[in-house]
Amino acid sequence: MAEQALRLGLIGDPRGWHLQDVARAGKARGHEIVIVPWTDLASVIEAGREQFLPRSCTECDALVIRGMPRGGLEEVVFRMNAVARLEAAGRVVINAPRSLEVAIDKYLTTARLVDAGLPVPRTAVAQDEPAIRAHWEALGGDVVAKPLFGSGGRGLERLASPSDLQDFLARRTPESPAYLQEFLPHPAGDIRVLLVGERAFAIRRQSHDWRTNVSLGATAERLEPTHHMLDLARRAAAAVGAVVAGVDLLPTNDGRLVVLEVNAVPGWKAVSATCAADIAASVIDLLEHSVAHR
Repeated sequence: MAEQALRLGLIGDPRGWHLQDVARAGKARGHEIVIVPWTDLASVIEAGREQFLPRSCTECDALVIRGMPRGGLEEVVFRMNAVARLEAAGRVVINAPRSLEVAIDKYLTTARLVDAGLPVPRTAVAQDEPAIRAHWEALGGDVVAKPLFGSGGRGLERLASPSDLQDFLARRTPESPAYLQEFLPHPAGDIRVLLVGERAFAIRRQSHDWRTNVSLGATAERLEPTHHMLDLARRAAAAVGAVVAGVDLLPTNDGRLVVLEVNAVPGWKAVSATCAADIAASVIDLLEHSVAHR
């Protein structure tokens, strides 16, 4: 049991596995859990002050974001702004809204990683067909196209031939920028480092496919991360401002280790099972420490 019982707000899909896992770990410590669906967030401004709804949000000591808000641009912007306002009013929010906004955008994340001096694959973002073709060729004619917003391996395509590129261009929404990264062979798989505050958990993922997401069928094994791996992962998380982060590292055939992505709402089902670790309990530890030292 915790020394002080807290009121913890969990924002996301009430049916989500990770939200329920955090709720389990929080209740086991004696904390009160308030589950807030994204669609329930509201704001009332009158008499010179703002009141957030549901009212339970303003009564929470800390808020945990589990799952990015889905919807149109206006919905996402309002939800992120509302959580940012709750944070500004004195609540601990993990992860901070600004870190979520950075990490959900692959272009901005990659730019922040480069600013931090971290190694990343050669990357291009283009908006019209001639530019996309030119960048595809400049990146070696073998690239991975990713949606700017997305996770879990959804929407990834490998464009390894002119016909792949043509099919991609025929299907793409004209208004959607194309995010392209050079394809880097990775026969040894990739590495996921999950950071929860100062704690780190790592797995190596391998697949017969070029994608290594466990949700797509890859296998995972526990990995003792090297100092170099931990340094890259911590610097990558700091570059987006996340204290809970899933950092994907790729060992290349020429001996380099590059940072692929940073997820500020990381899944941990595979990491928890592979490492035999209660990740949700570590999240609760981090919340307790953050509230005590805010």
